[in-house]
Amino acid sequence: QVQLVESGGGLVQAGGSLRLSCAASGRTFSRSTMAWFRQAPGKEREFVGTITRNDIRWYRDSVKGRFTISRDSAKNTVYLQMNSLKLEDTAVYYCAADFASGYSLEDANGYMYWGQGTQVTVSS
Repeated sequence: QVQLVESGGGLVQAGGSLRLSCAASGRTFSRSTMAWFRQAPGKEREFVGTITRNDIRWYRDSVKGRFTISRDSAKNTVYLQMNSLKLEDTAVYYCAADFASGYSLEDANGYMYWGQGTQVTVSS
């Protein structure tokens, strides 16, 4: 059974940093496209960034230069380093895996497996 477990969320002041982890089990995702999404209260889930099977990274414009996705293949884990956090980054962050061709990388429908989410709250 495939499981994705996020961790690392919490409360941080604006301008601070957090590193989220997404540990996968049940299957190896070291050469798979994985992504991070987030959902703020009252809003739809939105794409944050992805690391493709070829380790190419894409980010939404609002996080470019602040967020970085990386992976540790040996640990079957993907990370989201978030720096210079802003109030508008407050959301539940989800990792996703097993991207299906035919979808945009930014489309949540293209990912089969999801974690349970981890809350990130940025305070002023």
